Amino acid sequence: MRPLRLYINIDHVATIREARKTDEPDPIEAARQAEAAGANGITVHLREDRRHIQDRDVERLATAVTTVLNCELALAPDVVDLVAALEPFQVTLVPERREEVTTEGGLDLARDTGRLREVIARLATVGSRVSLFIDPDLPTIDRAHALGVPAIELHTGRYAHTWRSSRTALDDLGRAAAHAAGLGLAVHAGHGLTYDNVAPVAEIPEIEELNIGHSIVSRAVIIGMYGAVSEMRRIVQAARRAR
Repeated sequence: MRPLRLYINIDHVATIREARKTDEPDPIEAARQAEAAGANGITVHLREDRRHIQDRDVERLATAVTTVLNCELALAPDVVDLVAALEPFQVTLVPERREEVTTEGGLDLARDTGRLREVIARLATVGSRVSLFIDPDLPTIDRAHALGVPAIELHTGRYAHTWRSSRTALDDLGRAAAHAAGLGLAVHAGHGLTYDNVAPVAEIPEIEELNIGHSIVSRAVIIGMYGAVSEMRRIVQAARRAR
């Protein structure tokens, strides 16, 4: 079975800071605490509207992170330019709408992917590992594979909304992960995962990376970032061993 990495999304540390437009809490300190607690990587989403993470945050994280930095971004030219210049270990390309509260679904790869292909090629040229954030849909996975990326991240939002009442979304995630791994893609997963619902996803053997943010930052407000990351890490590791 593949090892399971836990990446911590620290966007909402910046959300708290931006509520007052001040200098605290500091996302870079949150990243340090997460790494000290055993996080395998740090994820940030530099949105076009800069609602939480700012350019300077990403620039500082590019040198401060001691594990690996995963930058989530859409295809906005200024965001691509900034991230490409920093050459992070991984870039996850995501859809983005200004009016959304959070990312609402995966990339639509059935549409014209000309711009997407350009960005993938540019990021690959600077040495970043490119992942596509997509729904757990087999034809979409096939399209991602055809684009030549090494990795995908399965959108777990539908599972997060229905896990208490139905196994359907979890079964779909399992089938999607197996299909993608069979094509040679690295399989990541994230969105809406919490302390309560993460274990069944962590048990899917083909998934090798989880990206979790809001639930951990919410817990960190109460017990601190180190404790929140440590708690999540224990849960996902126990689930993996149980499988």
